[in-house]
Amino acid sequence: MTEKTVPTAANTGAIAAVGLDLQDGKIIPRRQVVSWALWDWATQPFNSVILTFVFTALYLVTDVFLPADVAALGDDDPLKVRAIADLASGLGLTTGIAGLAIALLAPVLGQRADGTGRRKFWVLVYTAALVIVTALLFFTQAEPSFFWYGAWLIAIGSVFGELAGVNYNAILVQVSTRQTVGKVSGLGWGLGYIGGIVALVIVVASQFAGWFGMSQAALDDGLNFRLVAVGCALWTILFTIPFILNVPEFPETSKGPTVGFFASYGVLVRDIRKLYRESRPTFWFLLASAVYRDGLAGVFAFGAVIASAVFGFEFLQVVVFGIAANLVAGISTIIAGRFDDMFGARAVIVTALVGLVVSGLAVFLLAGQGDIVFWVGGLLLCAFVGPAQASSRSLLARVTPAGREGEIFGLYATTGRAASFISPLLWAGLIALFGATVWGILGIVLVLAVGLVLLLLVKLPKHVRQQ
Repeated sequence: MTEKTVPTAANTGAIAAVGLDLQDGKIIPRRQVVSWALWDWATQPFNSVILTFVFTALYLVTDVFLPADVAALGDDDPLKVRAIADLASGLGLTTGIAGLAIALLAPVLGQRADGTGRRKFWVLVYTAALVIVTALLFFTQAEPSFFWYGAWLIAIGSVFGELAGVNYNAILVQVSTRQTVGKVSGLGWGLGYIGGIVALVIVVASQFAGWFGMSQAALDDGLNFRLVAVGCALWTILFTIPFILNVPEFPETSKGPTVGFFASYGVLVRDIRKLYRESRPTFWFLLASAVYRDGLAGVFAFGAVIASAVFGFEFLQVVVFGIAANLVAGISTIIAGRFDDMFGARAVIVTALVGLVVSGLAVFLLAGQGDIVFWVGGLLLCAFVGPAQASSRSLLARVTPAGREGEIFGLYATTGRAASFISPLLWAGLIALFGATVWGILGIVLVLAVGLVLLLLVKLPKHVRQQ
């Protein structure tokens, strides 16, 4: 998985004619950079509130979706423990299937956006779809028959969010230069995490306000959680407005092939072969990063489920942990963005992955020692996840051929999602095998460890600090 000779741009250590080369000498207006980064802020509630800390962990994967006789059992009863584990496993299954859909769709849709010069347009289309799906979660009533409705809506929302992210990530090369790409990428991820903090604080405030006088019957039917979903949808609409107003559409640089949707897969295959011949480090990085990025996704997808099902966190504990986790991740990601520009994205990613493996193992091995294990180990995990995500995006931007950003970031999503079945299925499989949610942690750690080894085998261009 190594490549000895790498065509490089003069004094940069990057692949020749990458998109960032076209930005040399440009001054990007701060308004464009901030408005681009705010899209991360706008869509983060789906990840932090819906997918991770509140809707799934505190509502969908709880005893309100169990048969009444099972729900009435004690929390330590083996039958109830197994039933909760089955809900967690079911959520993992729908997430894995959603990943397959993304793997099939993302590169072709990104390729077509490159050819038509409509990256911004498709960001907005998929964001609108994400808003609709999030709002539809309002109808997930607190009954066992509605579990799969909620689980599938969350899976579909993740598909739309990822497809929007493909084009959003491709726009990174339009709002940054070689000198700033790490910082700009880190700003986007950092603002996303901080946006998650604000959204979670609002949820906590609603809890202390007694959910604004809702009756006990309404609370028993999950109305508070269902209204949180509607609030997340409105949040996304509001904070996408700066992106709409201030981020320019991608200029079409060359006419892409005029072919039908399914014929685009043939074009994609030819382009992948071309990528292997002309930009081999990019090709190998896409494959290697697919594995560890699936582990990163697993940390946040199942983190709150672990807090609730393994460590017994109650509602307020989970949400407060979510606030702390997003704060730690946001600050570490913004800081790491500067280290990225100074020392290179690869160094940041490797450091983060080592930290993730060590912290994850500690949480798994010490799970029986009480809440403090998850507070310390979980926050350490969050401190490393953001930098690994942001630096992966900036590294790919540094080695992507000009004019192919949408396609390459589509492949980035696809290779990640082609491997995205690994974490959910290891999570679900180990839980099913051992009958306890704690074993899912080990599945995620294994994915991260394998991804780290694969990354170390990739020969990337040497980082040269830009002045």
